[in-house]
Amino acid sequence: MNQILIAEKLYITPEMRRKKRMYKIDFFISVFLVCILFSYYIYAEYDKNKNEQVSQEILQSITFEENIVDDTTIKFSNASQVVILNTRDPFEVIVTEPVEEDVDRTGELIKRNTSITESGVTYYTDCIVDIPSIGVHYPVLKETSETIDHIDELLKISPCYFWGPAPNEVGNYCIVGHNYRSAKFFSKVLNLEDGDIVKITDLTGRVIEYEVYDKFVVSPDDLNCTSQLTNGLKEVTLITCTNDSSQRVIVKAREMN
Repeated sequence: MNQILIAEKLYITPEMRRKKRMYKIDFFISVFLVCILFSYYIYAEYDKNKNEQVSQEILQSITFEENIVDDTTIKFSNASQVVILNTRDPFEVIVTEPVEEDVDRTGELIKRNTSITESGVTYYTDCIVDIPSIGVHYPVLKETSETIDHIDELLKISPCYFWGPAPNEVGNYCIVGHNYRSAKFFSKVLNLEDGDIVKITDLTGRVIEYEVYDKFVVSPDDLNCTSQLTNGLKEVTLITCTNDSSQRVIVKAREMN
């Protein structure tokens, strides 16, 4: 018996003890990293849910009234309210109702409701996009400037105008939205098929239905899908990322006859 105990004891060498300690350290580090990653995932999901809530509040605030000012390019209700996200605190929602004044091509005064993010980006709601087959129903946001330099900031709140004419006008109205690989924003645009319907409601309340006729994948720097050569037709282009974010999914829809 003593010989057996001595033999077993001899097998536990200093090298084995060192490896055992290393295994324990590696185990605790692995658990710590898993906790950090899990916490980041929880935070990211919470942030996405808050942004989804902001987008829906913008949607609910839109009203279609008789006092809408319409110059064929800008259509807004003077009573519309815009809800924006405070970029310094992603969990704080700010409600504002500033009015920006401008003059249209005839010299008539245009009033449109705009809001400004904490970083100074001024934007407004351009239209509403509704895709019943995949449960998409969001306001489409647009910067007041002619550029899209700050579109990444607005994309956290809702799908955004990317290029083209005014909503429901002749040309190719392009909308870009995030793919969160969930049910939010444009994540399910990848599932659209030919024949599916995309509804665009401009802020005069006019609704036009567009029928999907093509879907394809392009590289991020390929902007041919934004071409305005539509042979005098009204079209809508939806743009989002592939699930691995390496390429862009393009969905084309044309006004139904």
